[in-house]
Amino acid sequence: QVQLMESGGGLVQPGGSLRLSCTASGSIFWVNDMAWYRQVPGKQRELVAAITSGGVANYAESMKGRFTISRDNAKNTMYLQMNSLKSEDTAVYYCNADVMERTSYGQSDKIYWGQGTQVTVSS
Repeated sequence: QVQLMESGGGLVQPGGSLRLSCTASGSIFWVNDMAWYRQVPGKQRELVAAITSGGVANYAESMKGRFTISRDNAKNTMYLQMNSLKSEDTAVYYCNADVMERTSYGQSDKIYWGQGTQVTVSS
């Protein structure tokens, strides 16, 4: 079994910054692609940014230039540096990971989600 634990959310003023972290733990062979999603009540969950195991990053258009995704493969940890935050960035941010996990019969590829961390941008 694998767990994803997010941290770093909170309340910040418009124009401020936050850094989110997501760490995968458990029976892991390796972690493939990882991503951040966000969701506000009444709306669909949307992709914020994604990063491959090799470090290639992709961003949703509205996040380009403000958000930076990165990862430390040795720590199975992904980060999201968010700068110039706006009120419309307020949401629950979720970590997503494609994990090759150890099983009793070998290995298995499975998608995991974190529990989410609240980001509130307000003055």
